[in-house]
Amino acid sequence: MAHHYALAVFILAFAGVWGMCAADVGDFAPCLEKFFRSWPPKGLLGTPICQRYKNQYRFATLYSRPRRTPWFSAYLYSTPEGKRPHTFWKYEPQLAYPGADGNMLSFPLGHLDQNVVESQGVGLDYINSTYSRGHLNPSLHHKSHEDRAATFTLTNVVPQMSGSNDGPWAAVENTVNQTLDAYCLGDAYVVTGIIPYKSDEPWLRNHRVAVPEYIWSAYCCPNYNNSLPKELKEAFPTYAAIGRNDCNSTEEIVPVNQQAKKQFRGYDVRKMPLETLEMYLKDRFKTVVSVFYEQCSQSN
Repeated sequence: MAHHYALAVFILAFAGVWGMCAADVGDFAPCLEKFFRSWPPKGLLGTPICQRYKNQYRFATLYSRPRRTPWFSAYLYSTPEGKRPHTFWKYEPQLAYPGADGNMLSFPLGHLDQNVVESQGVGLDYINSTYSRGHLNPSLHHKSHEDRAATFTLTNVVPQMSGSNDGPWAAVENTVNQTLDAYCLGDAYVVTGIIPYKSDEPWLRNHRVAVPEYIWSAYCCPNYNNSLPKELKEAFPTYAAIGRNDCNSTEEIVPVNQQAKKQFRGYDVRKMPLETLEMYLKDRFKTVVSVFYEQCSQSN
């Protein structure tokens, strides 16, 4: 009991410093620059989080409290430098204590405060499961060490099969790197999210963390090199992809390549126009979902 009180006091101690600032949880207003035209995706309901690390907003997340996973994370792409950072996994203190400092904190080595456990996913949820911690906002899409380290928060993570995370989905993330680095001439905005199962959704640790059936991603680069190779003519200003997170899912959304390596078979990724992605999102969420303002149009 004394430990719980001490941790709560520690977290809330920062409130006097940041209390006059806008809350980082509950409103995208402080981090609208992470979205094209300062326009967050429309149609999905959840808790907005402006992901703050070392007193700077790094990216934005729409979080599902019931699922204890994000619906999506949105960020500005930057050319990566350096290796994957060695860093601790983090959590969002304002999900546990609304008056707390908004800077994400590293999980303590010892006992974890119950308010944190009840408000979001924690490391123990993934221990001895068949799922990896899959980044929606990947560290390799950022330049600075701080931006890359900030992606290691469990509010940016969903349960992802290693056949996806280490295979076809990793290939998509690398392809986005190469494409945007070579042909995007200005800011590139990326949104990566999930598609839930229609029914019989699997969960980690007795209904603690929901597992998605698919992972999707889309980018918006309104200013790009017009001298595109033929195979990339449809990749600008927007492009999208949906990846399988269940090798036993049906093939209506993403077909299976039976010739793929055994460890990656059934975790295929299908690239598609933004309009096609939004069609599948509308079908699964039963509402219109718009990822980018006017589908990344440059018109006023």
